[in-house]
Amino acid sequence: MAIVALFAGAAISWLIIMQLRKSAYNKMIEDARTEAEALKKDKLVEVKEKYLSLKEEYEKQVQQRNQKLQQRESQIQKREMQQKQEQADLNRKMQENDAVKANLASQMEVVERRQKELERMQQQEQTQLEQISGLSAEEAKNRLVEALKDEAKTNAMSYVNEIMDEARMNANKEAKKVVVQTIQRVATEAAIENSVSVFHIESDEMKGRIIGREGRNIRALEAATGIEIIVDDTPEAIVLSSFDPVRREIARLALHRLVQDGRIHPARIEEVVAKVRKQVEEEIVETGKRTTIDLGVHGLHPDLVRMIGKMKYRSSYGQNLLQHARETANLCAVMASELGLNPKLARRAGLLHDIGKVPDDEPELPHAILGMKLCEKYKEKPEICNAVGAHHDEMEMTTMLAPIVQACDAISGARPGARREIVEAYIKRLNDLENLALQYPGVIKTYAIQAGRELRVIVGADKIDDKDTEKLSYDIAKKIQDEMTYPGQVKITVIRETRAVSYAK
Repeated sequence: MAIVALFAGAAISWLIIMQLRKSAYNKMIEDARTEAEALKKDKLVEVKEKYLSLKEEYEKQVQQRNQKLQQRESQIQKREMQQKQEQADLNRKMQENDAVKANLASQMEVVERRQKELERMQQQEQTQLEQISGLSAEEAKNRLVEALKDEAKTNAMSYVNEIMDEARMNANKEAKKVVVQTIQRVATEAAIENSVSVFHIESDEMKGRIIGREGRNIRALEAATGIEIIVDDTPEAIVLSSFDPVRREIARLALHRLVQDGRIHPARIEEVVAKVRKQVEEEIVETGKRTTIDLGVHGLHPDLVRMIGKMKYRSSYGQNLLQHARETANLCAVMASELGLNPKLARRAGLLHDIGKVPDDEPELPHAILGMKLCEKYKEKPEICNAVGAHHDEMEMTTMLAPIVQACDAISGARPGARREIVEAYIKRLNDLENLALQYPGVIKTYAIQAGRELRVIVGADKIDDKDTEKLSYDIAKKIQDEMTYPGQVKITVIRETRAVSYAK
């Protein structure tokens, strides 16, 4: 029984447990259903909202498309209206053109009729004129053409003469203006470098040492330098005589070193002269290079550069040749700039224009022609060669550079103080000036002043009147210009005065 009761209790417990589990399962199923219903409602609400938003957006797009279509339709309607209006205007203009064409055609018919009538009348008049004049129309035309030709030639010649006169006046004025501006813009040095020919010593005792025993020192010095040394009674001075200024400069520097050193004998003389000659050659080349660099002239042959350096030791009428070449080069550059030409080419030609004065060998040729041959030898441009060769009118000028070089060479050489003349020639020129003016009647006294650049003529007041003084001044100037040679220009001043003198006693 106990076992049966035990089994019955166990069965009841199992049934209770199963009932509890079933109720729990049912509750879980009910909760799941409730949750599923809530989730379903939420999803339905969400889907509905999304549908509404998509519908609203689609309606907006449709509305925008409708608006665009309406705008396009309105534009198309406007264009159609415009086209209709343009077509109407075109039709109206075509009608107007047709009317104008018809009017023009009628007018052309009238013009043609009148033209024919005019030609008929002209023919009648021409026939009457031919009958009256006795000439045909062709003959009258030829006579008229000949008369017009003669009249045109006369007018043209007078017009050409006027133009030429005006051109000459303007050319002279412009040329003077260019020359004056060129001279004003180029600074010139008043001092003139001259080759030294006198060597000063401290005392006359040094003369004996320079001469040496039985004259061996002076003979060695003359043989080494190629110059003549004159030792005379001139106190504290020795004269160095040579036609070659470079040799004279070598002798001066060598003599200066020997005197400072105190050792004077033939061997020492030869050694010092050799060193000085090398030094002078280097200085010549350096001077040439420095000159070309200063002037901006590049690409010259080394031999031409050396010749430019040698110009430092040459002079022409007392004017240093290198200074003259530099001045001419600058003048040429300025004048070429004023005239619109190449200033670098003009400066090059001005620098080389006197290169024929300093060659190593001296053939019997004018320096201008020799300079041209040197330029041709060293491959200078043809216009440079022509300017160098023609600056003294010894050959024909073929370029614009040639007259510029000639003018600037004259400006540099003729300016006051540029060149020195020999005293005798200077005095003779002054006397010739005074004597030439004294030959005229009525002249009492003449005075050449300002180094011969002005001549003052005093005439008698009782022999020449005021009007004749102008004629006398012109006549004297004309005669000086025709008969004399002089640098620059000479001013003639005629003075006529009346003096009344009384004495109080």
